Amino acid sequence: MANEMNVMQVRKYRAQLARQGAGKVLFYVGVYAFLILMALIVLFPFYWMLISSVKSLDEYRLSVPTFWPRVILLKNYVTAFSTAKLGRLFMNTMIVGLVSTLLSLVITILTAFAFARLEFKGKELLFAALLATMMIPGELFTITNYGTITTFGWKNTYTVLIVPFLVSVFYIYLLRQSFLQIPNELYLAAKVDGTKDLKYLWKVMVPLSLPTLISITILKMMGAWNSYIWPRLVANDDAHRLITNGLRSAFTDTTGDVNYPVQMAAVALVSLPLFLVFVFLRKYIMTGVSRSGIKG
Repeated sequence: MANEMNVMQVRKYRAQLARQGAGKVLFYVGVYAFLILMALIVLFPFYWMLISSVKSLDEYRLSVPTFWPRVILLKNYVTAFSTAKLGRLFMNTMIVGLVSTLLSLVITILTAFAFARLEFKGKELLFAALLATMMIPGELFTITNYGTITTFGWKNTYTVLIVPFLVSVFYIYLLRQSFLQIPNELYLAAKVDGTKDLKYLWKVMVPLSLPTLISITILKMMGAWNSYIWPRLVANDDAHRLITNGLRSAFTDTTGDVNYPVQMAAVALVSLPLFLVFVFLRKYIMTGVSRSGIKG
């Protein structure tokens, strides 16, 4: 009798494990099916952009769209590069992106160090006021900045594309949180040894916060690359036009018709650098942001 009871308990336990295993398998199947569906939804616009960029204009205008081009026209990319003068647009955007990123990094590092390590009267109140500016809509900054640069006569210059947005409260906050994770004892020991603040910042804090600094650099470059409204307002001449504005009207002829396949080819070329940045440097973005969110 005892042996039969033990056998029944074993069978019951095995059946329970089987049900749990089947439930876990169904759960993971559902999760991965959902993730695959969301990935397809996200990737479909990029797929449509790529196949549209190699279609003819007549095929693009068909009432029933084709999900694969009948004839692949790679010459659309050559036409897009020459029509939109992408070489000049790339150069303008790179100049603005690199200069604004370097200057913004200097300002961000010095400000974050001051709020993280230096002691001065009203520091917490000043930092709280700085954070409060993040709640102000960006459109208000655009209006006031536009009035200021008009007074200075900066329109249609590189200066107007670089200077107004050099200070980012979010980047300062992000880097300050990263600096706060570095033990204060290192700073006190350096001060005892007679190390200057700038030397300590450069030799100790910057190397230890490198993932966050890389994240800020990438995000700042991406912001400059994707900027649209401000460059459209203040620098819309050929000599200073950026990529996002250069693609707006380059493919519209005198009759108002738009060559959409060539325009899609130009958009694909413009999107490629950001795509490569995300693919190869995404781990630095995630590491920098995650490290800055924890005070150790």
